[in-house]
Amino acid sequence: MRKASSMSRSRRGTGCVYRRGAIWWVKYFRAGEPFYESSQSREKEDAERLLKQRQGEIATGRFAGLGPERVRVGELLDDVLEDYRLQKRASTKDAETRIRLHLRPEFDAIRAADLGTREITRYILKRRDEKAQDATINRELALLRRAYSLAARSEPPKVVRLLRVPRLAEDNTRTGFLEHAQYIALRDELPEYANLIFVIAYHTGIRSGELRKVQWSQIDLSANEIRLSGRQTKNKRPRTAPIYGDMVEWLKLAKEMRDREWPNCPWVFSRRGQRLGDFRKVWAAACSRAGVPGLLFHDLRRSAVRNMERAGVPRNVAMRISGHRTEAVYRRYDIVNSRDLRTAADRMERFFKGDGRGGTKKDEET
Repeated sequence: MRKASSMSRSRRGTGCVYRRGAIWWVKYFRAGEPFYESSQSREKEDAERLLKQRQGEIATGRFAGLGPERVRVGELLDDVLEDYRLQKRASTKDAETRIRLHLRPEFDAIRAADLGTREITRYILKRRDEKAQDATINRELALLRRAYSLAARSEPPKVVRLLRVPRLAEDNTRTGFLEHAQYIALRDELPEYANLIFVIAYHTGIRSGELRKVQWSQIDLSANEIRLSGRQTKNKRPRTAPIYGDMVEWLKLAKEMRDREWPNCPWVFSRRGQRLGDFRKVWAAACSRAGVPGLLFHDLRRSAVRNMERAGVPRNVAMRISGHRTEAVYRRYDIVNSRDLRTAADRMERFFKGDGRGGTKKDEET
């Protein structure tokens, strides 16, 4: 059942009126199927009259349902949230917030058939005036685009056309890297309970949200593998990551401590026997002390990707480990940094000082 923004409702038989923001809506049933409709009025009495009218149409068989010409954008947004909850998407709460704070106030009562490029352009300019970044506006408009896509595929269709929603250009290339010496310095500054998740993320590039869900039954120290189920990953696909380097000793130490002090705790990344929660404050403080202020935990993902590229790991394998589904997102990480550029420059300089075909003999031997 869809939530109303006001819990103050007035019931009339097999339906009710309720307030969503300043507008009164009606809800009624035909053959057990619920229908939601805006009265387009701030007056409760107008909604009650509409409810009575619809109930009369249903009783006499004259109710033809809500065709596309009657559907409001607010109903389409409700359908988006219903779909998010059905799919158990990790970003459901984020979608709810974006819709409640930004999309509903602008589009809720507009007929879906009337929404067009003029209204979309006005929304973009308004959000920019509010200092919203284009990347943020794109995430909001994506929900609107999704609303129309679902409406077009519903039975019967709720819209007769898809909405043309522009995608704004955005500069979303990440810039944070962590060199190995910085990794060691930051590891030494972090509190003990945050060390393990840091070490694993730096080596594998697995998302923080995915790692927090990992249980000890998914760690195979004999095969040196971490096995993530589809329910735990962002793209709902199971995958396996290798255990290597520092990861081995840190996992063994964590397991010994868990077996000794909290044997009933199933979580690999935990604190005092409970699943690890938010540690952004201690992370920021540790980064400052380690000389990498402003580093995001998500930047470990970029660092892992770059390290795998440097080590010669094939891109498709690196993508499976880190969980990148498409190369478009993977390439956005821009894994070349100043050290990589200097290395390229040195090689090119040796190339031109040599025979012009591939560097000096010394370079070839290297």
